[in-house]
Amino acid sequence: MFSKLPQRFTAPFGLLGDEAKLAFPSQPSGIAKLWQVRNISERDSYWEQYFVLFDSASDVFSLITPHQIRRALLEAPENVATLVRVVCNRLSNLLTDHTFPSPTPTATSATVAAFASTIRKAGGGSSERNTTKEVLNCLRILQRFLPVIFDVQGESNAFEIELMWKSEEVDDLEEQESTGAAPQFVIDDDDDDDSDEDEADEDAPKTPAAPKPQAPKPAKPKKKLPSLGERLFNNLIDLMFCCGFTLSPKIQVDHHKVNYVIWEKGIGSTSDAAYASVYDSNKVEVLRLLLVILSRQIYVPPASLFTKPSLYTLHFIQKVPRRDVLTILCSLLNTAMNASESASEISIGSMAGKLPYNHLVFKGEDPHVKLVGMCLQLLSVLLDFQSGTAKDLGSQENGTSAPTMKTNAFRYFLMKLHRTQDFEFVLNGINGIMMQQMSSMNNLLPGARKPYPYVHETIIFFWKLLELNKKFQTYFLESDKCMELAGYLLYYCVEVKDKPHQHGLCRAISYIIQSLSAEPAFGAKLGDPLKNPVPTTWNGVVTGGDFLVHAIYSIVATTSGTLSSLYPALIIALSNSAPYLKNLSVTASARLIQLFTSFANPLFLLADEGHPRLLFFMLEVFNSVIHNHMNENPTLILDILTSHKIFEDLAKFTLASGLREIRRVQQAKEELANRGSPNNDSKGKRPMNEPEPADASAEKAKLLQNESWNRASSLEEAAHSSGSPTIGMEDESVYRALMSPSGEMSSPVSEKARGKMRERSRRSSDVDGLGLLGRNGSLEGLAASVGRNGFVATQEWVTSWQQGLPLDTVLVLISDLLSKVQELQNSRKVNSATAIRDFLSNISIKNALPPPSPIAARQFTWTDASIVWLTSLIWGEIYVRGMSPLGIWNGTNIKLFHVKHSQTQPRQITETVTNVVGGIGGFLRRTSDTNVAQARARLG
Repeated sequence: MFSKLPQRFTAPFGLLGDEAKLAFPSQPSGIAKLWQVRNISERDSYWEQYFVLFDSASDVFSLITPHQIRRALLEAPENVATLVRVVCNRLSNLLTDHTFPSPTPTATSATVAAFASTIRKAGGGSSERNTTKEVLNCLRILQRFLPVIFDVQGESNAFEIELMWKSEEVDDLEEQESTGAAPQFVIDDDDDDDSDEDEADEDAPKTPAAPKPQAPKPAKPKKKLPSLGERLFNNLIDLMFCCGFTLSPKIQVDHHKVNYVIWEKGIGSTSDAAYASVYDSNKVEVLRLLLVILSRQIYVPPASLFTKPSLYTLHFIQKVPRRDVLTILCSLLNTAMNASESASEISIGSMAGKLPYNHLVFKGEDPHVKLVGMCLQLLSVLLDFQSGTAKDLGSQENGTSAPTMKTNAFRYFLMKLHRTQDFEFVLNGINGIMMQQMSSMNNLLPGARKPYPYVHETIIFFWKLLELNKKFQTYFLESDKCMELAGYLLYYCVEVKDKPHQHGLCRAISYIIQSLSAEPAFGAKLGDPLKNPVPTTWNGVVTGGDFLVHAIYSIVATTSGTLSSLYPALIIALSNSAPYLKNLSVTASARLIQLFTSFANPLFLLADEGHPRLLFFMLEVFNSVIHNHMNENPTLILDILTSHKIFEDLAKFTLASGLREIRRVQQAKEELANRGSPNNDSKGKRPMNEPEPADASAEKAKLLQNESWNRASSLEEAAHSSGSPTIGMEDESVYRALMSPSGEMSSPVSEKARGKMRERSRRSSDVDGLGLLGRNGSLEGLAASVGRNGFVATQEWVTSWQQGLPLDTVLVLISDLLSKVQELQNSRKVNSATAIRDFLSNISIKNALPPPSPIAARQFTWTDASIVWLTSLIWGEIYVRGMSPLGIWNGTNIKLFHVKHSQTQPRQITETVTNVVGGIGGFLRRTSDTNVAQARARLG
């Protein structure tokens, strides 16, 4: 009865058919034949194993290594070209095969079918052909081979052009059949006449006739066949809308398998196609190959990005028919924007998807989550591409540029969206994703919900939508979700600012906020109550304006200069928003003064050539508040008066005075260190009336006394320790005692004297400073040590920006109100702060102020450098996503951005890759000595 059983079981027991997979990397008939045997024919049976051997993407990526592909390209490139042609041709043939796609079984029937297939294999029986598996293997083989081909080719793409883009000319048989080389019915009048003459003259003597000249044969009509790259793109587009493969067979029309319908409801569609997780998995395979093909540009250095565009991306955005572009764009867009509604329902299909820590209980990655991420990545790539002929065309009328159908069809049709319901759908989708991400970060149960992996792509897509579609921008700024979504962006930036690999995204958020702040509609909403969750450490945040100030302060003050590239955009956002700031809270006002104090620190000002512009923007913030809403912001006005010494010192700032202040702080710290005092209360502060060290010259002491720098040194020392505007997070008392009326600016100043005040102080300080520099060369050495990256401050450079500081408005405010506020403070001992606020809320000094400058918001302007930076940011994120679990671009040399590999992290119990790393692929991956390292792109 056991005679029919096989004599030998294959390991392990023939259940998974792993024996053939294990032999593929080592046997001569496996991958090694690709470089050992030259010129393998396309009809060779060797190629068949590539379509039937692998059962998952992990099998392909584990059994075929980049080293093997690179070796084949170097030793037998014609075989690699043959493999690509065979795979593409098989893909085309399968699309027209009546057996494709194979029926999709249910969960129960799939288990029974798999068991039956195993029994047939064990008994030596033949299994049925699975055309869906063959198509998937075609996609996976191309996903594995193309990145290595791109890497080996580099900037020289002769091999690719010959293989993928060469068009073959053949005889046009249809044209020949329609015209006909020899017609069936011909009436030849000349022949008939000649025969009659011959019969009449048959008795006449015959003379040889001259041969008739033969007409030249007409050239056979030719036609160009689509290139391999064109056919591949056409096949992938058909697979995206193939019923039974990526769409439900219920929507198939007659015998046509391909039905160009939008995947989900939303823009251009009011209904969903029937859902099944297997369709999402197949969509992911198709989109992954599209991303791999479009990744050709990451193997080109940034300097060549515009001059050597990717032919693949150019074809996809310029040559694809209009119908296909619209269907693809709406399918990607709707799938991504519906993510916030369907994320918890589709993954599990029950209430289990909403339970805390469900991502730890249910292993594996949700195919729909992966699909949403792929859709957003592909959207970001297509909407970002502006290389070669795809760059937007400029308009001479208004100096702006816009895409066209010929430059980039995807950018063009996104720009053409105009229906209100479409804008509402997109805005709700983006806001929903950000809201759920924030809830996962601020959950009462830490780690109870898994964060969304496509937040970065969502933010980039939102930026592209604001940039391209001005009607959507207007709709967004007028909607009630404007400040809510802006708050989510800022809060997310604050949360990830301490992660170096997230700094590129933080920079993108800063540019988005700068662009939004330049719109008056955004400023008008800064006074509205805030709906977003606020960190517990942010006390007194009530309005959108308070939130904006606190978020920018937190980003600048707590990063120790690591995000210095963000400072200009963030401070410009404050400057753009300042004309609309009203009723700033106590803490928000204190934050603005602390930012200004830090930027005014000589150690920060003299460290870099671009630092003084931050001081300029902060002065613009104060000027705008004073001119537009002084009475509505009494707390900020009081803080300005309290800190009047900082503004006065800036009016007479010179290189010498700044260096003396830096040296004074350094000497105070050195003395404290030498004394070794354990007294923590002093914190290294030097009493302001303490004389200079004994080794200082008498002339220097005299000059220092005349200049009378009395600034507190705590903030100086904090900035000195990091060389950046680092500010302590402790809240200082806002209503600290004002300086004595005997101070320099305490007495009323006449209008005429007020106008000459800055010029006199500048001249006297310039003379003193130049004299000191001439006699004391050590300060010149200090200037060289303060500067960064070889920058050395000079007096001419200091004068160039110091004279342009907009100090007049603040100095006039101080001269008019400081003495009055001091008198009011001295006369009232109870509730002096309330009395001062009431006084500042009702006083007007508009007649004394200089005329205000017109409100001119600074928009973010795109340049070639910023386009390259954003392209590298997008592809850097895609690169990192592709490293796990497959490692798509692993082992290739990326040139568009720098990749820093870190040590492999230990395997966690909760690792969720079991559903994609299966079979022998997972076994080889776990036992391989070359694990894929974590990679992060340095894009900030």
